[in-house]
Amino acid sequence: MELSLVPQGADNILVEVDGAGTYYEWTPAKSPLLKAANLGAGKLVLHPRGFALPHYSNCPKIGYVIQGTCTVGMIQPNSPHEQVLIIRKGDAIPVPLGAISWWFNGGDTPVTVIFLGNTTLSYDPGHIEYFILSGPISLLAGFSSEFITKTYNITEDEAQKLTKSQTAPLIVKLDDQIAMPHQANIEKKGGLLYASLVDCKDISAENLPLLEEVGLSARLVRLEPVSLLRPSYSTDGSYRIFYAVSGSGKIQIVGLNGGLVLDGKVEEGELFAVPSFFAVSLIAGGEGIELFSINTSSRPNFGDLGGKLSPWKAMSSSVVQASLDVDLEFVNFFKSKLSIGRK
Repeated sequence: MELSLVPQGADNILVEVDGAGTYYEWTPAKSPLLKAANLGAGKLVLHPRGFALPHYSNCPKIGYVIQGTCTVGMIQPNSPHEQVLIIRKGDAIPVPLGAISWWFNGGDTPVTVIFLGNTTLSYDPGHIEYFILSGPISLLAGFSSEFITKTYNITEDEAQKLTKSQTAPLIVKLDDQIAMPHQANIEKKGGLLYASLVDCKDISAENLPLLEEVGLSARLVRLEPVSLLRPSYSTDGSYRIFYAVSGSGKIQIVGLNGGLVLDGKVEEGELFAVPSFFAVSLIAGGEGIELFSINTSSRPNFGDLGGKLSPWKAMSSSVVQASLDVDLEFVNFFKSKLSIGRK
């Protein structure tokens, strides 16, 4: 494994509009495993009255709210209905492939949403790509007036107004006189992702069927100071990508032939990816750590190398003795240690 696995912060600003918001992204140049694993990551920051224009993507993804409260509109392809959701800090929302969405900060404080997704269908793997419905780099702006007038049954002047009025590329700050939707019209069943300290909370196709369509699953992990996230690996060959929401920690990833491919530290705002079948473990720093991750399977399976579900616990004592080349007394001692702690 020659690719760098070192945790990285977002290294590119795709769009920045003063007073409205910013969209940051991680690029394969700094995080090469993203391209190899067909994963992508972006971060949307919206200031009060900031509005991310309607768009769709060729990347199914999950958004996780790091701070603030955000109004989200979602329209499934060819649906006559707009679904409106109010999401808050700690909420996770799947965004299916091709679904049209818009994002609005109707509050008084900034909103930050991290997006992690599958870029298999991207033209540039490792990037989450967007197709915007309005503005200077939109689909509307691309078609000629002849096509626009015939599509919407309007005049040439009306076509100019339709396609040229919006000058913001992706994010705009709205005037107070525009009354944006402020109430949800659907329930976010299964969409809440939260956890208490030293706990894991998962969303997968088992408890949120929409993820079957998205092809992803997500997990939130919160660890107390110096607590351990035990070594584990994906048993189904899927990749994992982690984002440090808060805090910091020491991380190790072990791969082929026992190679320690990463021995480093992850800080708040950084992201790292774990190759399929590689084992990862983390020790929280002095302030603890909160991690949000996605898996490239909607029904993931993980193998735990420690604790009550460790394979060492299940093995016959004689097999453990032969495998480790130790005496039976040490085997019994070792197995007793595996019974300590949560599953």
